Amino acid sequence: MIRFGTAGIRGSVSDRVTPATCLAVGQAVGEADTTVVLGRDGRETGPALADAMAAGLESAGADVIRLVVVPTPTVAFASQGRRGVMLTASHNPPADNGIKLFRNGVEYDRDAEMGIETALDAGTGTAKWDEWGESTTRNVLDRYRRAVVEYARGFAGSAESLRVAVDCGNGMASLATPQVLSSLDASVTTLNANVDGHFPGRGSKPTPETLSDLRAFVADGPHEMGIGHDGDADRIVVLDGDGEVVHEDTILAILAERYTRESDAPDPVVVTTPNASARIDERVEAAGGRIERVRLGALHEGIARVRNEGGTVVFAAEPWKHIHPDFGGWIDGVASAAVLVRLIAAAGGLDPLREPVTERPYRKVAVECPDERKEPAMDRLETTLPKAFPEATVDTAYGVRLEWPDGSWILVRPSGTEPYVRLYAESDGVEALIGEATAVIESAVDE
Repeated sequence: MIRFGTAGIRGSVSDRVTPATCLAVGQAVGEADTTVVLGRDGRETGPALADAMAAGLESAGADVIRLVVVPTPTVAFASQGRRGVMLTASHNPPADNGIKLFRNGVEYDRDAEMGIETALDAGTGTAKWDEWGESTTRNVLDRYRRAVVEYARGFAGSAESLRVAVDCGNGMASLATPQVLSSLDASVTTLNANVDGHFPGRGSKPTPETLSDLRAFVADGPHEMGIGHDGDADRIVVLDGDGEVVHEDTILAILAERYTRESDAPDPVVVTTPNASARIDERVEAAGGRIERVRLGALHEGIARVRNEGGTVVFAAEPWKHIHPDFGGWIDGVASAAVLVRLIAAAGGLDPLREPVTERPYRKVAVECPDERKEPAMDRLETTLPKAFPEATVDTAYGVRLEWPDGSWILVRPSGTEPYVRLYAESDGVEALIGEATAVIESAVDE
């Protein structure tokens, strides 16, 4: 049984993302008279899995354009007008790998993923022997990098002489972000900018801990900012000139406000997720737009929903993962790096962009909860949390989110991958709020 998670199929190559998995998924995705672009990251297991995926696609009748080793956004870019498959486990450990599917530059939505699951459950097969597809190799990376540069140049200002340190984490950003920022005339210094599937420089998930070398390097040097990427370059972390990680929601608020202000749409919309800060709502509303929230991992579905209702999406993001709709419908950390460098250079630094954003204390807590208790616990929390905080407004669309007039908020949602109920909180009194909410959650789990 093969099932999609919030970001495709991901896991160990020994029992989840195996060559047999790739062969079967390829046969489920491939069809006669279709073209599929296929890329992979630099993991050691990538070549064999790519061969298996190509075999599945071709034997189902699809022609395959192999992009070889590229960032995930490059596959999404190349999938415009066709389908795309990226083999990557993003920020997972080196022994993992994964599968992300695209159609016309957008990740498969839940319905499309369920269609693949249904085909896999029924059993996949091959096309007639004389209808199998063919495979070619093509370089799309150069065209993708030029497209990012051209898009970023649409923002006022110049990045000339802006000093940026970029930690690529031995991942796919090594092939894109330094080159793009240099083309924008920034002065770029790189760390871990060679592709290595063992990720020897640091863990591939960019966190304050794994980015310790970058933080120290920026703090001790002349750089105005630092950038850290995950393994496949769809995620970005931003450091200020002191080497401190800028909160992900502050970066999101800066970008969301800029896109909203520059839009000429009568009703500009920013799509984000339930765990995103109220600081984003404040800046978007100040710029004349509004927020729509969608479940984690489903930004593309939120964009489609707003558009189907006649709205205009100017930006979409969840923490550290951004979609720039005027550039494309995919999450793109390289494009985010390019846009931010231009904006920061034009503003004379990061501080002027941060100044309007209200940065309240923010905490995340994981409360242990076995999988079988998650659903009944969440059902109880829909009643007990509002009862414990009667002055808050309540939204139960994606977990339980409570908001207060002063901008404080909490979100409680079950983890989709681990035995936890997760609590997110933002408030000037965040510790007290966390304590009260945790007690309510623990009671609901234990009942």
